[in-house]
Amino acid sequence: MRKPSPLQIYQLLYKVYGPQYWWPADKPFEVMVGAILTQNTSWTNVEMAINNLKAKKMLHYASIASSNHEQLAEVIRPSGFFNQKSDLLQRFSLFYMNQGKTSGLKKWPKSTLRKQLIDISGIGPETADSILLYALDKPVFVVDAYTRRIFTRLGLLPDKIDYDGIQNYFQQRLAPSLLMFQEYHALIVEHAKRHCRPKPVCDNCPLHTICATARQDSMPSENSLTA
Repeated sequence: MRKPSPLQIYQLLYKVYGPQYWWPADKPFEVMVGAILTQNTSWTNVEMAINNLKAKKMLHYASIASSNHEQLAEVIRPSGFFNQKSDLLQRFSLFYMNQGKTSGLKKWPKSTLRKQLIDISGIGPETADSILLYALDKPVFVVDAYTRRIFTRLGLLPDKIDYDGIQNYFQQRLAPSLLMFQEYHALIVEHAKRHCRPKPVCDNCPLHTICATARQDSMPSENSLTA
């Protein structure tokens, strides 16, 4: 059976789930804060932390950079790892201001800016790429645990492949479309939550017929053949 392309999978997911309208935020800086806060936690917890920042009128780079560390940590407590994230948010806010805020960062070449973001201790490739894609309108494919899970189960990626390897797989096969990359990542998250969970829910899965794992699981076992 011919393997489906990343574009075909995108089209299938989009047809089933429709546009996801990511990233949910009012301003680019809020996207950046959300990308940092979502590390190692659920989006529900991030929303609580962001709502706390808004209620305290602290969802602003100058407010975060100049705030008391312990106070900021308490405000973002729902996001988990709040002491580390408080420190990271303050360092990132200073970087953001020093580089000319959103308009200044958008002027940077994508590869240079990505390296600068990753050089900030606490920001890894996924967080950096989320900021690039959703806050700064740079077409880069965001990879997360859901991406790895879905596409290894589909039989399109090997089990042992790093972040850059997965990202290259997509970026070498897809045109660098900002809107597609934004939607694709959101659709992957939606599909993982509905069907491709740690214990997969294969009933009515839109990718069931092209999934290598589903085909393997549906094959009769050796015991059943010899019974």
